[in-house]
Amino acid sequence: MTDNFRHIVRVAGVDLNGNKQLRWALTGIRGIGINFATMICRVAGIDPHMKAGYLTNEQVKKIEGILENPVKHGVPSWAVNRPKDYETGLDKHLITAKLVMAWREDVNRLRRMRAYRGIRHELGLPLRGQRTRSNFRHGATIGVSRRKK
Repeated sequence: MTDNFRHIVRVAGVDLNGNKQLRWALTGIRGIGINFATMICRVAGIDPHMKAGYLTNEQVKKIEGILENPVKHGVPSWAVNRPKDYETGLDKHLITAKLVMAWREDVNRLRRMRAYRGIRHELGLPLRGQRTRSNFRHGATIGVSRRKK
């Protein structure tokens, strides 16, 4: 079994560590956490505790197919990272560069429409109602400056 072991496995355009358990190795792909990785393994019928280096090419293709459209393969829609996509209205799970581009487009859309969250993004301030008196301070203006007498 050691002759089929690969130290680097390429899944969805990302090099994964073959020495890790499959579910932990899949978290190396941006947009996939430990719970979603375990779901992918279960849907694909692969043991999530096996080393990623023992994956066959057929298993890699099966995982990539599930990553393309996980809802179609039986992953629940509450588990995807983009339910009801803004443009299409479909439940999607974005990974790698597509995820980064979707985040950037969402923030830019908020900025263009001059939404509160978009303005807070522009100013580099917190968006979700946190207090800003003591946290989120940047630069040299930290603390109280007194006038010299």
